[in-house]
Amino acid sequence: MTKPSIFIIESLTFDDEKKERFEGKFLSHILRLGGIETKYYYIRTKNELKVVLDKFYDSTYRYLHISCHGDKNTLALTLDEITHEEFGKLTEVYLYKKRLFLSACSATNRHLAEKVMPISNCYSIIGPANNIQFNDAAIIWAAFYHLIFKANERAMK
Repeated sequence: MTKPSIFIIESLTFDDEKKERFEGKFLSHILRLGGIETKYYYIRTKNELKVVLDKFYDSTYRYLHISCHGDKNTLALTLDEITHEEFGKLTEVYLYKKRLFLSACSATNRHLAEKVMPISNCYSIIGPANNIQFNDAAIIWAAFYHLIFKANERAMK
């Protein structure tokens, strides 16, 4: 059985790191202040993503939140890029009956959904379809999760 908790994976550019634009870390802190259980991991490579996805699987958390850069065809980690097709194959076993929240500019689109949802049986993918600023993303995600959990702390429907 899964827990209605949020597992956050974040990956930024070196410039973002220098400017401390850790949206995922901020989000994890805000959610914990509100009593929502979270785990937060910072990664830089595909290999690290694979290792942390194993941790997500083992955690039985229900919601995966990924904060990174992206565009209409790829997700960008600090040192690697992942096409939507690669991401779908990579997350196939991890997203079964789970929800994916993606805080990455322009990456949440039909192309991503077609590469992820059919093979993983993921319930949903939610994220911005266009570009979004760090400060806006942090506030929007914190408010979104706060309201969703306030409405029903056991499930997101």
